[in-house]
Amino acid sequence: MSSSRDPHDVPLDIRPARPARARAVRPRPVRPRPVRTLVGAAVAAAALVLSGAAVVAVDRPGPAQTADAPAGGHAARTPAERAYRDLLDHGPDAKVLTAAHRAQWRSAPENSAPAILAAFADGAEIVELDVQLTADGVPVLMHDTTVDRTTDGTGRVDDLTLEQVRRLRLRAGLGGAQAPLTDERVPTLAEAMRLAKDRGLVNLDKGWPFREEIWTVLQETGTVRNGLFKSGAPVPEVQEFRSTHRGAVYMHIVTDTNVADVDAFGADQPVAYEVNFDSTADVVARRPFLDRVASGSRVWSNTMWDGLAERMTDEASLIDPGRGWAALLRSYRTTIVQTDDVEAFERWLRTGAGDPVPHGGVRVQAEDFLPGEGVGYHDLDPANRSNLQMRPGEGVDIQDLDGAVSLGWMRGGEWLTYHVQIPRTGTYEVAVRASSPYSPAGAYTVSFDDGAPSAPVDVRTTTSHAKQELQPSGVTRRLTKGPHTLRIGLPADAYQNWNLDYVQLTP
Repeated sequence: MSSSRDPHDVPLDIRPARPARARAVRPRPVRPRPVRTLVGAAVAAAALVLSGAAVVAVDRPGPAQTADAPAGGHAARTPAERAYRDLLDHGPDAKVLTAAHRAQWRSAPENSAPAILAAFADGAEIVELDVQLTADGVPVLMHDTTVDRTTDGTGRVDDLTLEQVRRLRLRAGLGGAQAPLTDERVPTLAEAMRLAKDRGLVNLDKGWPFREEIWTVLQETGTVRNGLFKSGAPVPEVQEFRSTHRGAVYMHIVTDTNVADVDAFGADQPVAYEVNFDSTADVVARRPFLDRVASGSRVWSNTMWDGLAERMTDEASLIDPGRGWAALLRSYRTTIVQTDDVEAFERWLRTGAGDPVPHGGVRVQAEDFLPGEGVGYHDLDPANRSNLQMRPGEGVDIQDLDGAVSLGWMRGGEWLTYHVQIPRTGTYEVAVRASSPYSPAGAYTVSFDDGAPSAPVDVRTTTSHAKQELQPSGVTRRLTKGPHTLRIGLPADAYQNWNLDYVQLTP
């Protein structure tokens, strides 16, 4: 299947994926200790002593009677107040904060009210929301400048009035032409801030051009301390805004193109820096720069796809946290992680586990099919159309999706056979971890030990080529302890356009 990605998912500068090694059929690596309370141990030495003058983030006091935070010295009364105070903590033992990219889009449409509530419920302290301005000057939540991808409408947001935008229905997940329509509507920023007021913080992405309109909303909703302005604008422009907007909370985007901004802020540092790098050789990825930033601000890293923090992604972290989340916290001074996998990241912070195999279960990586065309697999095209040449001479299409090794270019009539070792006699349910922006995405059958195949199981859209999700099949089989063969077949009469990461059997 095509492994191209939705335009809104693709960074502008992605280096070719480096070859990945085949993964053995075994539980994914697990880090044995909780992380939130131990981050300081990894970075304390570097944070205690720095050469030169220390830089200090300034928390400008807000209006004397703000409704959204208590006076200094009082215990935080709400999760939002705790998140705000944690945000201001830049010490070596500061709590690692979770930022939900476009809120919890896996549960509801991106940038929607249910997605905001789900993100906070799943443990995020921060939701990243995108702001656009309607034709009549109302800030609304929308990632793109048009409504085309995420709604049933068309046109630029700034050409539509609020009333017109309100008529539109949001599409599920990350949207796209084939994403199912929901009954959810486009929220205003004011509605979003009221939802966040007692729950957590809001990263106001894409909102810098509309900062005055956003500021008005924050004042009117009593959420000045909940809203986190962000930009990579020239420092004088940023400082003019901060000096005239009492209480504004601000973070700065930094790459190799504007490293001098850190010094330009002087002692009046932003509360955080979003540090983006596509290579660990970049200046902003090196320890001296990161130590300077972390001495007075938080370091925010993005792990949604390749090229934001080199190849330290959510998908790489699920295979081995040491290739992603753990590496960022250990070696790159990261204390805020923006992720597309909030629940998985929160689980890792609590337990050290990336994507563990359920107790008593079996997981087979998609690329570990048995060898031999017509014996272990059948592929209609003898060439590997994807970007990983892991198994030379075999035509199955193996690809790297932001750190996950998966199979693509699925076509009806193809099949794959796997060896599975069942640990205990019992009944097992089959699930696949898959992705597709299409609906229908495809279908597959399951058979064991050359037996009859199951009825076709539909693959559900994940609204993105690269965003994979575990999908239970409802197919169960009683299997005896010991070796078995498992075949995944692709019905020839079904549309097929999906990616397969792994097959899982759960008792």
